[in-house]
Amino acid sequence: MSFQEMLTPTNCALALIDFQPAMFQGVQSGDRKVIVDNVQVLARVSKLFEVPTIITTVAKDSFSGPFMPEVTEGIYPGKEVIDRTSINSWLNADFRKAVAATGRKRVVLAGLWTGACVNFPTLDMLKEGFEIFVVADACGDTSPEAHERAMQRMVQAGAVPITTLQFVFELQQDWARAGTYEGVMGILKDLTPYGIQVRFSKWALGEHASEAGPA
Repeated sequence: MSFQEMLTPTNCALALIDFQPAMFQGVQSGDRKVIVDNVQVLARVSKLFEVPTIITTVAKDSFSGPFMPEVTEGIYPGKEVIDRTSINSWLNADFRKAVAATGRKRVVLAGLWTGACVNFPTLDMLKEGFEIFVVADACGDTSPEAHERAMQRMVQAGAVPITTLQFVFELQQDWARAGTYEGVMGILKDLTPYGIQVRFSKWALGEHASEAGPA
């Protein structure tokens, strides 16, 4: 694994795992609303940059409920959601096929809970030669201790911890990339605290205000 090579729209895929009501109910490691917002950021950014994205659930109809509608209806309507019985996504043949279909060996993972539904596929995929990046602030577990120990275990196994905004900024790289600039700004304004600064700058300096500098 090259720890120096940044994530780009053409070298990674994204997997969103088990963001479902029953799973959210058990999350006590942090603010659940922050996770809800961060998952939407990941999904909107992956769509903006055309990063192959996999969505999967566990026991959707019999126990856990549907995946976040903000994603499946608002961002990726009509996209296949892979439902499983296995805690470990990697044990599901359809999930493995979806990962293979992306053609990417770098996979960014986020899910509930960190210690099981994220940890288990991370360990198996690392053994299979994938480079795994875990979005720490878009994951949650039953306690802060459970989340932190799971993150430590994955890092010790070879996974790379990142944050939601780190993913966004690595894909954008340069504010002068006009094709995605407005899309990224819209996402930041809608779903992150930095949106407060974006709105203020537009108010103070006018709509021409841009991190890319003068036009």
